[in-house]
Amino acid sequence: MIDLPSAILSATLSAYWTGVGVMAVVNRWRHGRPAGLWPSNRVERLLWPIWVPVVVLWNVLPWQALCRGHAWLGLAQPGRVPIDLNVPRLLAALLGFGCFAATAACWMRLGRNWSVAVLPGQKAELVRNGPYAVVRHPIYALSIALMLCSVVVVPTWAMLALALVHLPFMRIKARSEERFLRALHGQPYSDYCRHTGRFFPRLRAAG
Repeated sequence: MIDLPSAILSATLSAYWTGVGVMAVVNRWRHGRPAGLWPSNRVERLLWPIWVPVVVLWNVLPWQALCRGHAWLGLAQPGRVPIDLNVPRLLAALLGFGCFAATAACWMRLGRNWSVAVLPGQKAELVRNGPYAVVRHPIYALSIALMLCSVVVVPTWAMLALALVHLPFMRIKARSEERFLRALHGQPYSDYCRHTGRFFPRLRAAG
């Protein structure tokens, strides 16, 4: 019997990273802008050798769970434990798909300003509408949420280890982008930061 939560998560992650590739091609051929798949920023160059294997394993682990089922996950079959773990796993998989859908909307909102990595020397508009009106990095916030959903769907030590790498990576990546955008846009970006949260909306704008 197919493991439905793993199937949903596997399809979601495949669609997510296919979407990244599509955005890279579109920005290159429609707007003549590189996508930053090979970072030139010093911080991101140091992070990439770690980040790329994390992305690969993030995609592989759900497929392994899908192919091998509950035995590989270390979970009992439904009805063999007091609470059926398939229910929260299924909800997490559906939430993960929602994170992908919201991320795709953020990609569309950024348009030609989207890139995987910081691109020193390249101009970028300061997008402050839609989800960017309340959060500076909604794509990274959704990526964090998707990773947490992945831990619930594939509750293994390997997936937990990926999450422990992924979460601080998102914070470092966000801070690197903020330094770049502050240097690029100056005071308007500083004002924007005072009114928005990094990953979560501010309860009250800073004075």
